[in-house]
Amino acid sequence: MDEKLNQDFPIDWDEDHYVSRREFFKFMTFASGGLALGSVGLAVWSKMPRDHRKMDEKEIGEVAQLAAGGSLAFNYPRDHDLCILVQPEPGVYKAFSRRCTHLSCPVVWEPGKNRLYCPCHNGAFSPVNGAVLQGPPPRALPEIMLEVREGRIFAVGIKRGEA
Repeated sequence: MDEKLNQDFPIDWDEDHYVSRREFFKFMTFASGGLALGSVGLAVWSKMPRDHRKMDEKEIGEVAQLAAGGSLAFNYPRDHDLCILVQPEPGVYKAFSRRCTHLSCPVVWEPGKNRLYCPCHNGAFSPVNGAVLQGPPPRALPEIMLEVREGRIFAVGIKRGEA
């Protein structure tokens, strides 16, 4: 049976594993070019402006629950996504992701200093737009878009922070 198989499928095993220098460099050129194009494409895609992501709305709480200068922790859009609602001045409601953009430590509201603070590495963010005020965070906090209706506060989407 072995002879029949060798007659039907003659393979020179020594030559089969041989790769010429030209074939090797052709493969390396195509592979390197593909990686370079992929890297450029990823870099361009990451710099494209992001629209606000509209999501299912979720009730956060009532206006009466949050005093001026106060904060309220909540989860949005999923149960494990930590967020914080603040009222930096009367009638102004802002909400942000609680994950610091440096190493994902939870940020806390410091009303006396009017900032969102990351105690892990001394980072701070603006309560107006989530912009970095100090420290190592590389970009602003993602802002949770809000709507206030009939005395209730709703989270309705996410606005990603700029780099």
